[in-house]
Amino acid sequence: MKLKFLAAAALLLPVGLVAPVRAENPAHVRRLIETKQCQNCDLKGANLVSAHLTGADLRGANLQGANLANANLEGADLTQANLEKANLTGVFANSADLQQADLSSANLREANLINANLKDAALDNAILPNNVKWD
Repeated sequence: MKLKFLAAAALLLPVGLVAPVRAENPAHVRRLIETKQCQNCDLKGANLVSAHLTGADLRGANLQGANLANANLEGADLTQANLEKANLTGVFANSADLQQADLSSANLREANLINANLKDAALDNAILPNNVKWD
């Protein structure tokens, strides 16, 4: 009996390790989509591809590893947000406030950052768009 149990556990263990882990808080994702207000929310790893978040308040939100590819973040407030390793490919972030945001290792390829505030943002190892001009 023990041998059957151990064999079954050995076979199922790798399946459990491969299953994707969703870390975001579903209630926070819902609140963000419905109200565009989500200060200090846990959105780690959230799938927000092509989300319409114009003017969203995401101050202090944890968006580490989130997928925001092609999202509209025009005028959004992401002050002190954690966007480490986030996918921001093609994001439209005109006039977004990214002051003191952590964009370490984030992918900003093809991002539109016209008039975005990146003051004191962490950009270590970030993939930046070719058209970024630094003052």
